Amino acid sequence: MSGMEGSARARFSTLLASAGITVDGSAPHDLRVHDERFFSAVLAGGSLALGESYMDGWWSCERLDAFFARVMAAGLDRTAAGAAGGMRRLLALLFPLGRRSRAFVIGERHYDLGNELFEAMLDRRMIYSCAYWMNAETLDDAQERKLDLVCRKLRLKGGQRVLDIGCGWGGLARFAAERYGVSVVGITVSKEQAALAARQVRDLPVEIRLEDYRDLAGTFDAVVSLGMFEHVGPRHHRPFLEVVRRCLREDGVFLLHTIGTAETTAAPDPWILKYIFPESHVPSLAQIASAADGLFVVEDVHNFGAFYDPTLMAWNANVEARRASLPARYDERFFRMWRYYLLSCAGTFRARRSQLLQIVLSPRGVAGGYVPVR
Repeated sequence: MSGMEGSARARFSTLLASAGITVDGSAPHDLRVHDERFFSAVLAGGSLALGESYMDGWWSCERLDAFFARVMAAGLDRTAAGAAGGMRRLLALLFPLGRRSRAFVIGERHYDLGNELFEAMLDRRMIYSCAYWMNAETLDDAQERKLDLVCRKLRLKGGQRVLDIGCGWGGLARFAAERYGVSVVGITVSKEQAALAARQVRDLPVEIRLEDYRDLAGTFDAVVSLGMFEHVGPRHHRPFLEVVRRCLREDGVFLLHTIGTAETTAAPDPWILKYIFPESHVPSLAQIASAADGLFVVEDVHNFGAFYDPTLMAWNANVEARRASLPARYDERFFRMWRYYLLSCAGTFRARRSQLLQIVLSPRGVAGGYVPVR
């Protein structure tokens, strides 16, 4: 080991020690280094180098989720330079370009990775957003509870027309149509999602469209968006809500389900940007409120971010258990990337550095007042 490499190791070791993490230690949350170039690379390259070096096998950790929970809980990303400074917003979904010309990039780069992957990872309804684990033991149950919670918050009744912006594989649309007797229009920017969703709902009053939200038209009794607002971007928060307002009846309600941050930031993370979620940014509650100013009355805010930790852990467990059955195009480096994504996110939610917000909005205020649903 050269003197420079030794110095980098010492600096990195000191940094992690403040979070109770030992380099080459024996605890599940400790980091084990397999290539000494790791230290200088990460100290120079921040989170991009940290993630890429994990993908390349330069380091490993028995419990990545616990490693990141400790890093985030200790605030190393806020207080230190170099590697920890580069970790800041490691798990945020990042600053967007937000242009109409790039509206379908997130669909092509992430959601079109293949339905086989998401079928292996998700619950039986293929819901790719935080589950609601209140009185639930399994992922299937927790996602069903989330869908029912959403429908009750929207106050759905038979015969109503519902708009689902970012409908994914049609799980919510099918649930709402079957359980609540509504008709649904769902839009997505993913060709893979649209094709599978259309097959899933072909026997129901549900229409699935491959469409950008800016092209929406029509009037609906209720509007919902689960896990899509993170891809809109700060510059387009207001225009997005203006589209919702245009499409929503005066006496209707809109439920926005989004990951949120406790502080407003425009700082992109290069690893997430390059490998997981291009064109994305996690909003703060302040940004959402500012965008809604004058357009909507905020009826309810519900934070159940702690439930994203078990959701992500369940997704990772599913992928690990079923990876052998997935196509050969998902190679070892892909699985290391995917594990890093899911478990690092779990750690950040466990440290409560990221939140999950469900916000109910109405155009003029619900007559007589809105009764929160939990």
